[in-house]
Amino acid sequence: MARAQSHACIALFRRALGAARLSMASIHDTPTRAAAPTAPARPSTLAPSSQQLAERFRPVFARIAEHAAQRENDRELAYAPVAWLKAARFGALRVPLAHGGLGASVEQLYDLLIELGEADSNLPQILRAHFGFIERLFAEIDPTLHGPWMRLAADGVIFGNATTELGEGALGALQTTLTRDAQSADTWRLDGDKFYSTGTLYADWISVAAQRLNDDGSSDRVIALVPAEAAGVERVDDWRGFGQRLSASGTTRFRQVRVKPEHVLLYVRDQPTPLTAHFQLTHLATLAGIARAIVRDAVAFVQPRKRVYSHGSGATPREDPLVQQVIGQLASTAFVAASTVQAVARGLGEVDRHLQRGEAVPEQLLFEVELNTAKAQAGIVDAVLQAGTRLFDIGGASALQEDRRLDRHWRNARTLASHNPTIYKGRVVGDHLLNGARPTFYWAVGAIAS
Repeated sequence: MARAQSHACIALFRRALGAARLSMASIHDTPTRAAAPTAPARPSTLAPSSQQLAERFRPVFARIAEHAAQRENDRELAYAPVAWLKAARFGALRVPLAHGGLGASVEQLYDLLIELGEADSNLPQILRAHFGFIERLFAEIDPTLHGPWMRLAADGVIFGNATTELGEGALGALQTTLTRDAQSADTWRLDGDKFYSTGTLYADWISVAAQRLNDDGSSDRVIALVPAEAAGVERVDDWRGFGQRLSASGTTRFRQVRVKPEHVLLYVRDQPTPLTAHFQLTHLATLAGIARAIVRDAVAFVQPRKRVYSHGSGATPREDPLVQQVIGQLASTAFVAASTVQAVARGLGEVDRHLQRGEAVPEQLLFEVELNTAKAQAGIVDAVLQAGTRLFDIGGASALQEDRRLDRHWRNARTLASHNPTIYKGRVVGDHLLNGARPTFYWAVGAIAS
């Protein structure tokens, strides 16, 4: 039955992609630089209010939440939920109105990601690369190059990620390469293996970090954008972490994949950027969503229960002051986590408003946002992990039943907490406070040569 349901979900997902793929084909004929402004795909003059966005997406979130525990139990990949979000144009949230998007603010994005994380924590992580790519366009890519990619996102295209490599390659070096096609001077060839390719199973296009080997012997770090179903691309569902099991964070292989020059974006990695804060805040928003889900599930578990302990303090669990106190503490954690995410989002929103006005972002603002994100991470991670454990104080052995899957909250939180380890973020904050050190905006993994 589970296998049949999975095939049905995959079919639903593929049908939902049909229209988006029609629009994707046109990008191959798009010049590197837009010669003139393009008419918006869906003209609009006003960005939506937070209430309008809530009314649009909350029914989708409710639908996603309905069977989240079952999907977890059956390890049913989230093709159907991603398709529902695509149909509602969730991926177009941050695309400007001029490109046919919804024109939502940074603050609105993170409010909605918290709600989506409450419904199913896998979904914000699946879409993290997508929203990160949109923010990268704003923050690091020439605005004249935005149009084709923004219009794809407005039309429902989802961007995936292929950045991290396994193995013991040199620290900071990429083994994925982009080389000149020997038969066609205007084409590049992409080769390499990536892991932790979160969301690529669900994506239409993949943003690939690669080292471009130039004709003069020099090299550049670039983003190569390739259709997910292009010849030579292989996406493998081999993520076996105990949490975020549906995030599709496994292997992506590239073998002689053709890449057009206009699909290669050059970016620098030596300047202060809001990108690291954006990527980390998506994880923190997801953790805040998990904290809310813990409260939701705790209340739903306690309210109907009649069984009490002889040494308890109430006629029913819901009347027991000790149980009430645990519920209250869980709610406090959820409130503090969401409030912290919203505070950091306001800083990123200020950065974005500078960018939208075509202004240089003050370096001090970028420092502040990066440091605040690190401080938020240190505070939220431990609190949500503790909440995931304290959840089980509200009941006895019945809270451990596998069909409830209450354990998924701690496992998923623990998995998210392991992304960009908190200990190093704490060190960066401490070094800044003690010694005035600059925040670390970029990092890499690999082996240091002995």
